[in-house]
Amino acid sequence: MRRSIVAAATALTVVTAGLVVAGVVGTARSATAALGDVPADCSAATAAYRSDGQSLTYRYSGGKTSTQAISGDKLSWVPTGIAGFGSIGDATYAEDKMLATHPTDGYIYHVKRVAQRIDGVWKITELTTTRVKSGFAGTRALTMAWPYFYRLAGTSLYRYKFAYVDGKPTVSAPVTLPGSAWDTVNTLKYQRTDGTAGNPVDVLVGTKSNGELKHWRISYASPATISSKVLKASGWAPFTSLSVGWCDDHPAGRVLLGIKADGSASVHFDANQSDGDGSDIKGGSLGLLGWTAKAY
Repeated sequence: MRRSIVAAATALTVVTAGLVVAGVVGTARSATAALGDVPADCSAATAAYRSDGQSLTYRYSGGKTSTQAISGDKLSWVPTGIAGFGSIGDATYAEDKMLATHPTDGYIYHVKRVAQRIDGVWKITELTTTRVKSGFAGTRALTMAWPYFYRLAGTSLYRYKFAYVDGKPTVSAPVTLPGSAWDTVNTLKYQRTDGTAGNPVDVLVGTKSNGELKHWRISYASPATISSKVLKASGWAPFTSLSVGWCDDHPAGRVLLGIKADGSASVHFDANQSDGDGSDIKGGSLGLLGWTAKAY
């Protein structure tokens, strides 16, 4: 039975940032730093693309770091941003979908990837890219908050709605959200949706060039309203990738995996992801891991 990996753990792991198959390609090493501050049940992963278009996954789990990939999981270009969704899988099958922005042609693409375990070996059996819409030049980051996704470009933050119409992927016209200094935001990730049924609110977390770790609450109202709070005032500027993970035995908490351009990484634990208080966020550097591929 195929099911969302969020609902149950299987021998095959699929994350919305990209397909991950344990033990296919990569090495695991103990993360000797920061372990005292991060519970052993916490995991985080982020998709990455090498310069040749090969998809990778960088992972922190159970106190170890690893790099994982499936042979043939390769695009002919390196996306400037990706927004994953629709991941399902079991012990022999994995399917993942994402939106990806092209580095040169200005389009956003729908990417579908299917992997199957054949004779004990995981193989990519389907990899399709479909051009969806123009107007996406200059994208710095995407993040999915189904059915909406957010895009950073220039000084602006945009929200779009994604849908399948007659089986074809479609993207709405953009809604420009309040604010004019979004160029100071380096990374942006969807955390959760809360608020009320009448006015849902998406919560995004990210890092800024002034060193802040910050979250934003963006309403679905028209026009949208945004409130924000600084979780940490300094130390987060060097991160070119920020991932939000989970902790099996600490459901109120979250783990944050940050990657720097030099290939080093840091992991941090927030015991209460909903309180808007970052004073209890703990963790630290994992050192140089060689994670230099483009991470998201």
